[in-house]
Amino acid sequence: MRCAVCNHKDSKVVDSRISNDGASVRRRRECEKCSFRFSTLEEVELLDLTVVKRDGARESYSRDKLVKGLEKSLEKRPYTDLAFQKLTNKIERDIQKKRRGQLTTAELGEIVMKHLKTFDKVAYIRFASVYRSFEDVESFESELKKLLKKKNTKTKKKSK
Repeated sequence: MRCAVCNHKDSKVVDSRISNDGASVRRRRECEKCSFRFSTLEEVELLDLTVVKRDGARESYSRDKLVKGLEKSLEKRPYTDLAFQKLTNKIERDIQKKRRGQLTTAELGEIVMKHLKTFDKVAYIRFASVYRSFEDVESFESELKKLLKKKNTKTKKKSK
């Protein structure tokens, strides 16, 4: 790992810490030339995963696309960077659990919606409206009713 100050090619790891969710490792490093200390974050990267689009086109999985889609659905919603990172890691963990070289956009969308539903209901509805291509108010209203029905069921169970 190159030093951020002097660009020397060698640094040594001084300390390593695994994140609470086990999805990443934070390493404290020290440059062997100028002794500058800096941190790096190591995460699992999904490689060799092909996403099959609705029209049959294929493209490589892109974490950036996932992040942009999540950010769009969470626009102007309250969340922390750490919570967002955990959400992204959980989604990617579910993708990895499929243990396949390819995934359809439908499968990917369902995984994202499953996690958004528990993370932020408004973001879930935003994502679902684009992903499921709601054509009219009735289909949008139907999805809202499903969400409200589940919320009311949980509320009743807690009050008993």
